[in-house]
Amino acid sequence: MTVSSPLKVSVLGATGSIGRSTLDVLARHPERYRLHAVTAQRSREALRDLCLAWSPARAVIGSAADAEWLRAELGAAGHVATEVSSGEQALIEVAGDPDADVVMAAIVGAAGLLPTLAAVEAGKRVLLANKEALVMSGSLFMQAVARAGATLLPIDSEHNAIYQCLPMQHRGGLERLGVSRLLLTASGGPFREWASADLAEVTPAQACAHPNWSMGQKISVDSATLMNKGLELIEACWLFDATPAQVEVVVHPQSIVHSMVGYSDGSVLAQLGNPDMRTPIAYGLAWPERIDAGVAALDLFTVGRLDFEPPDEQRFPCLRLARQAMAAGGTAPAVLNAANEVAVQAFLAGRLSFPGIARVVAATLEALEVHAADSLDVIMCEDARARRTAEALLQQRSG
Repeated sequence: MTVSSPLKVSVLGATGSIGRSTLDVLARHPERYRLHAVTAQRSREALRDLCLAWSPARAVIGSAADAEWLRAELGAAGHVATEVSSGEQALIEVAGDPDADVVMAAIVGAAGLLPTLAAVEAGKRVLLANKEALVMSGSLFMQAVARAGATLLPIDSEHNAIYQCLPMQHRGGLERLGVSRLLLTASGGPFREWASADLAEVTPAQACAHPNWSMGQKISVDSATLMNKGLELIEACWLFDATPAQVEVVVHPQSIVHSMVGYSDGSVLAQLGNPDMRTPIAYGLAWPERIDAGVAALDLFTVGRLDFEPPDEQRFPCLRLARQAMAAGGTAPAVLNAANEVAVQAFLAGRLSFPGIARVVAATLEALEVHAADSLDVIMCEDARARRTAEALLQQRSG
């Protein structure tokens, strides 16, 4: 297909691992894409370097002080092409900027909800790498997608794989498509073969050393606890109009099969590839076409074997907690996510043991009543309540 003019792409969370991979793909296709906006929360030096290299129209950073520093740095370099702003409202405005065609939503955690929703409400092509937006506000989020006519393309490798294995139009229930189940693959993380007793000694450095993927700290810890797979299970239910019972988690240590779709005739369609996030990113950018992602072709002879096993929800209870939260509905998934973010941060700071993450999440879920998630105000209120509850539980454990 001949490209008449480059698509303008905004990257929310441009300095993280997904953001950097997105820029790598964009750089391979300058005739197709132009970087329109970049955002970061705290990485001001990295954001400065991106602005100098790419000359985006807009840049947003978390604090006013960092924005002032960034303006000064760009000015000293003779670079005046980029408008710099700061704060959550500026982030939301950039996400819905009328001049952008595509928005990569790669902000980690609950902080990504409002800007991602703003991009959806502006009718953008949204490349969703922020799973928490759907976990927290699934029904409202999908209603907004339909109302605004936005194009929502999942970038998580597992959901992207399922998307590729489903018919183009998959909303309205899986049964009508002859789909019997969705199979989410999980690497099992670095502690897949560890005994339960040894998990109490896990260090943050060990938890962040994923065997197959290069990711940020928070998602690496989530992968190690299997909470990441639990959040992906919730996300899959909303993306593909599935029930929790229709989503099966399969541990696949090689991370070559990224996920599968089972059909009622016994067929199972799978998407395979090397574990490199540039593949789903390129798919989202070019959909429904295909472009070079810079990823090496899969060599099955080198891979040699593909192993599959069920997850152990006794050693890794976060997966079970996520499934229960989705079944409970309402604000339960938002509470799960908030408590997990607090617990993971405490673990990374040395305030909580690795098994303690699941215990704090479980106790927070048990302490808070489930409400109907019928407005963003309710969701954000319960998110804040869950964070306070989780922090109080942490104080009790350290007291």
